[in-house]
Amino acid sequence: MRQSKSMILGCAGLVPSAEEKALYRSEQPWGFILFARNLSEPQQIRDLVAELRDCVGRPDAPVLIDQEGGRVQRIRPPHVEAYPPAARLGEIYAADRGAGLRAAWLMSRLHAFDLTRLGITVDCLPVLDVLIEGATQAIGNRSYGSDPAMVTALGTAAAEGLKAGGMLPVMKHMPGHGRAMADSHHDLPVVSASRAELEAQDFAPFRALRNELMGMSAHILFTEIDAERPATTSPTVIGDIIRGHIGFDGLLISDDSSMNALKGTIGERASDILAGGCDIVLHCNGLMEEMKAVVERVPELSGRALERARAVEAAFPVADDTNEEAARAEFRALLGGV
Repeated sequence: MRQSKSMILGCAGLVPSAEEKALYRSEQPWGFILFARNLSEPQQIRDLVAELRDCVGRPDAPVLIDQEGGRVQRIRPPHVEAYPPAARLGEIYAADRGAGLRAAWLMSRLHAFDLTRLGITVDCLPVLDVLIEGATQAIGNRSYGSDPAMVTALGTAAAEGLKAGGMLPVMKHMPGHGRAMADSHHDLPVVSASRAELEAQDFAPFRALRNELMGMSAHILFTEIDAERPATTSPTVIGDIIRGHIGFDGLLISDDSSMNALKGTIGERASDILAGGCDIVLHCNGLMEEMKAVVERVPELSGRALERARAVEAAFPVADDTNEEAARAEFRALLGGV
């Protein structure tokens, strides 16, 4: 069987087209990512996930989703509960630390109940971005709050809840998106804070969770570290900060390569992402011409990137024996207590 390529791809709709299936078979993405456009009802989602995996001939190929809660929740009622944003967990934590940590764990554990029954195995959570006053609402209430210690504690609980449910987390957005004054979907955010300030605030939660197996990069320009390239494509940020100061040696996935914070053609972006030091190019929008441009530039996994990907593949845990009904009741009670 051919080696997977260093990429995660999306698809355009509810069912992969013949052209998409042919692309996936020939080009072998390491995994897939789902968005609201791909999701209608549970059986359709299960069928889609199974068909994507069948295309690459790997029944355990990672399938990712951004199921955070709040406005970033791809699967919504009536198929799953409406979960609160991370900031709500921060409020509970501020009133009662133990209750906040329990709520963060439970919410992730409930995500795992929801997602694993659909075949989805990776949740792009926790958001470890420390919110800075005045920053863009691209993060906003997706952040647990502005205290690095609180973000670290709640992010750790959230990651553990996913793993207790048989899933793996992806911490984001490395090395920190909470200071951005622009939305990287549309523009390149520029951060001029000193390295000392960034280490004390923005980088701290990622350093604390550095042993997690997956992280997602930030499309942020840190002028005091690399004034030319955003973190996603910067050998300096990835080498000196993410791999060096933070100490993360897991699988580094780019944020979406189709976001306008990155310059160049889609193919050039894919090349720049890998040259900068990311292990995996993420392409989300499912546009066929863009996916073709990505696959032309992305090689098969090899070296440390392959070792990191294999470590992820070998690490999917067995779910614990948490009672779902009891967990949901406890979580609702915690939400109602603040």
